[in-house]
This record gives sequence, C-alpha cells and structure tokens, in this order.
Amino acid sequence: MIRINLLPYRAARKTENVRRQVSLFVLSLGLVAIVMFYLQISVNNKIAFLNGKVKETIAELEKYKSKAKEVDIIKQKLDKLHTRMDVMSKLDKNRKGPINLLTAMTQLVIPDRMWLESLSAAGGTVKLEGVVLDNKTAADFMSLLEKSQLFSSVDLSSVKQKEYGRQKMKAFQITCVEAKSKKPEEGQKK
Repeated sequence: MIRINLLPYRAARKTENVRRQVSLFVLSLGLVAIVMFYLQISVNNKIAFLNGKVKETIAELEKYKSKAKEVDIIKQKLDKLHTRMDVMSKLDKNRKGPINLLTAMTQLVIPDRMWLESLSAAGGTVKLEGVVLDNKTAADFMSLLEKSQLFSSVDLSSVKQKEYGRQKMKAFQITCVEAKSKKPEEGQKK
C-alpha cells in the first residue's frame, strides 16, 4: 500500500492560518488606531473651537458688563433728575397755590356785604376770618365756598357780634379743607 505523508501539508496550512489571523489582528489593530487617532483629532478640534467660543463670550460679557455699569449710572442720574423735577414742580405748584387761592377768594367774596380780615393756609387747611353784615351773608359765602370745588369741607367755627364804629356786625371764622387736585396719569409724566 501506498502511504502519503500529509503532515507537512497540515503544518503549512496551520502556519498559514496563524499568519492570516495575525495579519487580520494587526490590520484590525491598525484600523482601530487610525479611527482613534481621527476621533482624537476631531475631539481636540472641537475643544479648541469651544475654548475659542468661551473666550469670545467672556470678552463680550466684559464688554456688556461695562455697558451695564454705564446704563446703571445713567439710570441713577435719571432718577436724580426725576426727583429734582418733582421737587421743582411741587415748588412751582406751592408758589402758584396761594395766588390761585387769593384769586378765587376775591371772586367769592360778596361785595359791600362782607370783608375778609385774614386768610391763612397751612397743611391743606384754610382759615378765614372776616366781617359780615348779617348771618344770611355768612351762609351765602359758605355756600359759594362749597360750590367752588376748591374745598372738600367748609365749617363755620364761630360767629360773634362786634361793633365797628356805630354799626353792629358779625365777625366770623371759617375753616376749610382744600380739595385734593387730580393727579396726572402715569403715562403723562415727563
């Protein structure tokens, strides 16, 4: 019988399988290394880009912080200006108040029947002292005061009989509370 020795063929096949497996392993290791190198470069580029963006954002933030400080300073100055304007308008109103009150009183006094001797205004309260010929004139004067809408309430404090020369007259005291004027709407403020 003929015998064939297949051992060297099997050994050659084994070595070729081992070589193929080793080359596939080395090739896959190389491929993994290339992919990891690409991913590393990609991640490094993203990190560099985001670091640049962070620096830009910080620079913008600093710029806006300085502008915000300027805006705050302007707001403070504007508030001070509004406060000054309010004080000036109150002073102007208080300056015109007595003139308007005296003008109104001259129109409300009943001529030849009464005389005002004193007028004092403090804290929204006006005190009037004067002389009338009779009680009806005092009542008419109080009615005129109430109708004028300058005062929210008019109270007769006292009426006393007095002699002026040879004529008997009545001295009166009236206390009035000034009506509050309508405040301008918020939209009309300057």
